Amino acid sequence: MKLISRSLSLRAVIVIFLLFIGFACRQPASDNKPSGAAGDSVSSPDRSIVKYAHGFTIDYFDHYKEVKILNRSGGRMDTLDYLLVPQGMAVPAGHPSAQVIITPVQSLIVMSSMHVAQSDFVGVADRIIGLGNGHYVNSTIVRAGITSGKIKLVGMDANLNNEQVVTLHPGVLMTMSNPESAFGQYKTLIDAGIPVLPNAEWLETTPLGRAEWVKLVGALTDREAFVNRKFDSVEQAYQQIAKIGSGATVKPSVIIGMPFKGTWYTPAGESYMAQFLRDAGADYHWSDTKGTGSLALTFESVAPVALTADYWLNVGYVDSKNDILSKDPRYNTFHALQTGAIYNNNKRVNDLGSNDYWESGAVNPQPVLADIIRILHPGLLPADSLYYYKQIK
Repeated sequence: MKLISRSLSLRAVIVIFLLFIGFACRQPASDNKPSGAAGDSVSSPDRSIVKYAHGFTIDYFDHYKEVKILNRSGGRMDTLDYLLVPQGMAVPAGHPSAQVIITPVQSLIVMSSMHVAQSDFVGVADRIIGLGNGHYVNSTIVRAGITSGKIKLVGMDANLNNEQVVTLHPGVLMTMSNPESAFGQYKTLIDAGIPVLPNAEWLETTPLGRAEWVKLVGALTDREAFVNRKFDSVEQAYQQIAKIGSGATVKPSVIIGMPFKGTWYTPAGESYMAQFLRDAGADYHWSDTKGTGSLALTFESVAPVALTADYWLNVGYVDSKNDILSKDPRYNTFHALQTGAIYNNNKRVNDLGSNDYWESGAVNPQPVLADIIRILHPGLLPADSLYYYKQIK
């Protein structure tokens, strides 16, 4: 009876996984008419409920939405306030510090491939008119826009071309800024009536929390119903796969990355990558450390763990063992290198050198998790080729 039950369970996972691995599919948009009072918890297809992300909130009022970007650093709770007001509607009073975004947003300038992925997920990549850097993009829609000249490269950070951005006058400029960062550098744009909104998905503590920032883009473009259905599919698939991976009885030990300019950056215990490893049934030495980003360690502090680790993942810009050894011959003492258990997340790199793991994989964590489980626990999931990962030989 247990064998029958397990067989049925695996079949269910196969079906779910095959259904949702087709994450690039497109569905028709649905009309969105915000309604309901603030604090009303009644579910509606035209409202998004944020379940996993900790960095933003969406509240729905009768004639507008309010988005807050949260900053929880230093034991405080600061927010950046945005009013999403339908075209032609009056701006509500009582929000003197809020930036106003007219919805549905018809044009965006974005700074990262993650923002491109979110726009693709929501079905509005064709609304991107400006991009910080065109070298790291996989989206065929966005690449075509760059080639045709529809999408302008506006620079990033200190090199952001304010004059060009003002000329383009997007419905919103999406940055990679940490919410705690000073917004003084964007004062010229904000004074020109261009809303500047930080997208801090990288600070999330879980893969689903990171992916859930698609709901922010859905709210900006009035596509909540579409995004809710699509994200629900991602959520269900991820949870089904995570249940299998985290339930594995054997937990192989894993190390992540390699040194960069003398510092070994490895995921902190509260990061979304550490959660990936927990959900995949891995034994990760730094799983209980604090922080949502990376730990900056020395080679000497990582080496004792790396000497015996079963697997070595996400090794950066290398494609062979020889590439790794050319960086430091001491890597030859690592157990994973000796056994060939090295896997990199660079299987889907295009002709520009852009890695789709950081684009589509960021909003579709379910195939990423399936890859890691297939690496660490061969046979636990139905046999299939890896999607984002490949073995380094």
